[in-house]
Amino acid sequence: MTTQIPLAIDFHVHSDDSYDGHEPIELILEQAADIGLDGVVITDHDEIGESLRAAELAPEYGLIGIPGVEVSTRHGHLLAIGVEERPAPGQSFAETVAAVRARGGIAIVPHPFQRSRHGVRKRHLEDADAIETYNSMVFTGYRNRRARTFARRRGYPQIGASDAHYLPNVGKAYTEILVSLDADAATKADIDGDELVAAILEGRTQIRGKRTPIRESSVQYAKGGARKVSYVLTSRAPLVPTVPASMDRST
Repeated sequence: MTTQIPLAIDFHVHSDDSYDGHEPIELILEQAADIGLDGVVITDHDEIGESLRAAELAPEYGLIGIPGVEVSTRHGHLLAIGVEERPAPGQSFAETVAAVRARGGIAIVPHPFQRSRHGVRKRHLEDADAIETYNSMVFTGYRNRRARTFARRRGYPQIGASDAHYLPNVGKAYTEILVSLDADAATKADIDGDELVAAILEGRTQIRGKRTPIRESSVQYAKGGARKVSYVLTSRAPLVPTVPASMDRST
């Protein structure tokens, strides 16, 4: 006999290991625990070090530890969830999905179709494990509705996430996952990654939460854009260190 336990997971959060992130993982884990999440996945841009450390520390905060990374493919961003090694950036979307699966993870498409945020276009989105159909950072609901319609028509499991870069936005949106467990050992401490992956692939998900206020998301976009411009300018200047240094992937 089995029973189902709901888990509240925010699958898309950035730490200060992202070029546009700001928060150390300890504060993110503490915030996630304080607001009642069961887990949070650190998905920094093309960096996995802090995510691995967060997954290791998570049980100390009463959370399920799940590593991940947001990979820059040639055709847009892809969340690699449950991997302990970062797939190489710069590959095609299909190659990156295959690399995620080869590492035992699941490939989730974040903010699809949003060109300003490196969302994967429809013509490249032929195979994935789930679609992020609710991203709390969108200005309007149009992009989320379009992603939801696409996922429903193609039969993809749906995920909601905050895409938080600042502490107060963690958990603004999240995914409630129904995980099946043996009734004799039905506690959250008994849950492992395989059970979580199976629940997602079977579509046992419910999206919870709300959009981040436009003022807050505008500030995040503006600061992220400023950091990108700063990097482009300083990376081309001789004898000047790149700013922010976290964007320099040459080292």
